[in-house]
Amino acid sequence: MKSVALLALLVTSLHSIAQGPMVTGKWTTIDENTGKPRAVVDIYERDGKFYGKIIKTFPEPGDDPDPVCDKCSGSDKGKRILGMEIIREMEQDGDEWSDGTILDAEHGKTYDCKLWVEEGKLKVRGYVAFFFRTQVWIPYKP
Repeated sequence: MKSVALLALLVTSLHSIAQGPMVTGKWTTIDENTGKPRAVVDIYERDGKFYGKIIKTFPEPGDDPDPVCDKCSGSDKGKRILGMEIIREMEQDGDEWSDGTILDAEHGKTYDCKLWVEEGKLKVRGYVAFFFRTQVWIPYKP
């Protein structure tokens, strides 16, 4: 009986190692110009796809502490940024996640998206055709 439990634990562990690093968890977004944290995004799996929502923001003095997405369109227009789902319908393909979208709530634009973990940091690429921008998000430490 113990050997069966040990074997199950070993197989589960090997499966996790074989999959590589996961994107799930809480990540701090970093402003590319100032190097300061902007938000915390919680990435999670739902029905086999991956999503991310803003769970914390770091407003500068004088900024609205609970802003809405006034530049967004469609169902996101006027929604509160805090709690907003900005990463949608990502699918895992090996060590990368793609075929979903990411919303730039500051500018109200939605881009195709690709995610991967490199050296413990999350690489987040938003792109349109051949034009792209890659951000580096770091694990959130409360």
